[in-house]
Formats: sequence, structure tokens, C-alpha cells
Amino acid sequence: MPAKILTIDDDEKARKLYRVILERGGYSCIETPAALEGIRIAEQNKIDLIILDIQLPEVDGLAAIRLFKAYGPTKAVPVIAVTALAMPEDREEVMAAGADGYLPKPIYAKEFLRIVRYFLGGEGKKNG
Repeated sequence: MPAKILTIDDDEKARKLYRVILERGGYSCIETPAALEGIRIAEQNKIDLIILDIQLPEVDGLAAIRLFKAYGPTKAVPVIAVTALAMPEDREEVMAAGADGYLPKPIYAKEFLRIVRYFLGGEGKKNG
């Protein structure tokens, strides 16, 4: 069974790009434009990894990371922040909020898949 990845980004083109890369990599993808909806999705599905934009409407990505890391069902799920905020202090702030990984935009498919595989422990098909 492929690992299930939740992508949260308010940019529809970014979500489509993530989905294409992830599905070609052998992963299952659920997507949403908003953090609160992402939390609801995570309540209803077993999620293996979360890809999260930082600049979101309603609840920003930093607050969403804190919520995911404080919430029982998603506490241990790795969160990779993907953001246009690319200064060193931005990375520090994202990691301090609890993100497990950080990837600046624009993303590159090989780098994106490499970090996804790293946090999932291997290939698109999750062992176990």
C-alpha cells in the first residue's frame, strides 16, 4: 500500500505539481488549500507525511505545524515545510515551530522526492 501524503498549499498549481511528482514516485496524495481542512483530513485518514506551505490564509503554516505536532494522531507524522520564505532566519523559524524538514520554493522534483523518501524511510511503497 503506498504511503499517504497530505499536501497543504493554497496555490492550486503547486498542489498539482506536488501531486504529479508524488504519484509518479509511487505515493498516494490527498490535497487541500487550507490548514484547518488539512487537520480535519488527518483526523479521518492515516497520514504518513505532511507537505505544508507556510504562507496560508486563515491559519498560517507555522501555527499549523504547532497544531499537527500537538495533536495525538499527527504528533509523530513528519511535516515538511515548503515555502517561498527562503532566508536563513525563515528556515530557523520554521524548524523552531516543529517542522521536520524544510524545502524552499521553487521545488525541484528530484530534491522533493529525495526529502519525501528520507522521511518515509525509502521508496514509494511503505514497508509494513
